[in-house]
Amino acid sequence: MPVAVYILGLSVFALGTSEFMLSGLLPPIAEDMGVSIPRAGLLISAFAIGMVIGAPLLAVSTLRLPRRATLIALITAFGLGQVAGALAPTYEVLFASRVVSALACAGFWAVGAAVAMAMVPLNARARAMAVMIGGLSIANVLGVPAGAFLGEHLGWRSAFWAVAAASAVALVGVATRIPRIPVPAEKPRLRRELTVYRDRQVWLSVGIIALAAGGVFCAFSYFAPLLTDVAGLSDAWVPAVLGLFGIGALVGTAIGGRFADAHLFGVMLSGITASTVLLGAVALCAGRPVLVVALSFLLGVSSFYTAPALNARMFNVAGGAPTLAGATATAAFNLGNTGGPWLGGTVIDAGYGFASTAWAGAAMTVAALVLVAVALRLHRSGAVAQTRTATETRATGAGTRAVAASAVRSDAEPSPQPCA
Repeated sequence: MPVAVYILGLSVFALGTSEFMLSGLLPPIAEDMGVSIPRAGLLISAFAIGMVIGAPLLAVSTLRLPRRATLIALITAFGLGQVAGALAPTYEVLFASRVVSALACAGFWAVGAAVAMAMVPLNARARAMAVMIGGLSIANVLGVPAGAFLGEHLGWRSAFWAVAAASAVALVGVATRIPRIPVPAEKPRLRRELTVYRDRQVWLSVGIIALAAGGVFCAFSYFAPLLTDVAGLSDAWVPAVLGLFGIGALVGTAIGGRFADAHLFGVMLSGITASTVLLGAVALCAGRPVLVVALSFLLGVSSFYTAPALNARMFNVAGGAPTLAGATATAAFNLGNTGGPWLGGTVIDAGYGFASTAWAGAAMTVAALVLVAVALRLHRSGAVAQTRTATETRATGAGTRAVAASAVRSDAEPSPQPCA
């Protein structure tokens, strides 16, 4: 595997750390900025909004630009966004820095994936993508807890400075190790790709991804205050529990990736059902610290167990849009990351407490299960229709061949003459 692919994985580590680290920093940010914790939670949604907008937009707009130069520009913009966040004097400036960082993050994902594919042979593409996605998983295991640890001991701004430093290291790697990748000779036929959005299965997949991801992050975004204010744990426990969630995410990704190809709908149904049950258990057991810690690990397993299947399903139904399929999946995940924290904050503002975010998340995952059932029914109906059409085609072909053979025999054999 080329070193450049690992450089991309390091870059994704910085991107993923920034995306998820606010889950452990909401209380100190809210106190420093003079806002409520639910309003601070909107900073998570701000990043997700930038990803929703930026993923498809930048996937298309950067296709004709030099790859290495584009990556350099995007990781630079991302790093500057972290510096702006670290220096932000007001909540509004911090919010804007999150949106800018997210746009750069979305663009880097789109271009970085294309670069990784171009640097390896066809039989190594899956491994190349695994390295990039591995950077995101490691961000959940190490980066997010480290950000919470820094926030606890050196202030929340130190976490932003740490991500800025990681971005600078990634920038040096990209500038020195990423080779020149030729610009595609032909522009992709985007009008043809856009036609996949007429398929209701594509929109069902968007809804399933958004609701499944949003349900988990509706609760996970407020895990820090839930652990301290409801479960009664000290602030020092927050990084450890977030790291446990990340370890569960690694385990879930490995298991789901192993079974998703052969049992796509089975993995989606079982994983989302498990997340629903676990979210309900978090709500019921929020005051029992040992159970909450154990459930955080299991929730990481169940939520990331479904991720390979959710991505694969999107590529299956949007196979005619290779440029937009990955961007659409990314946008859908971040649509959930936007809606989940917003719904959780709304529930808290309504006076229902931090544990209620798990009930709200469970409601979202139940809605995702309904959409999976609809998608499965349409999938089976389509498969039956295709089988019936193929059978009728074969029957029609056989009948046509029989008629043709009869006609040939009629021409070749003289008709019997009546006896005189």
